[in-house]
Amino acid sequence: MRIERPHWDALVDHALDSAPNECCGYLRARDGVVDEVFRAESLRASPYGYELDPKSLLAANELDDEGFEVGIYHSHPRSPAEPSQTDINLAHYPHWTYLIVSLEGEPDVRAWRIAEGRVEEEELLVE
Repeated sequence: MRIERPHWDALVDHALDSAPNECCGYLRARDGVVDEVFRAESLRASPYGYELDPKSLLAANELDDEGFEVGIYHSHPRSPAEPSQTDINLAHYPHWTYLIVSLEGEPDVRAWRIAEGRVEEEELLVE
């Protein structure tokens, strides 16, 4: 997946704005290129987890139905940009990309494919 610097910055800014709690949102991509980032409300409001609000989840599903590639993002305010067991358990859409924004040290964004408990990192090119 490719992401332009302004979209990468939008993910990091959302994480910083929400800290010390986790943030969440979704993004739209076409041909492997992110073209829009949408902030969502985390119903959990916690430093240890997130819950995408129903309106945002519905909008992400509508993008999927329209043929767009979908990514779900959330932040890890104090841990690496790697899926936790909770993240793995909550990944119900195996064809979506899951992005994690870490604020541990310098901000870091990594992309993952999570399907049936298997986790594979995807390349994320920042342009």
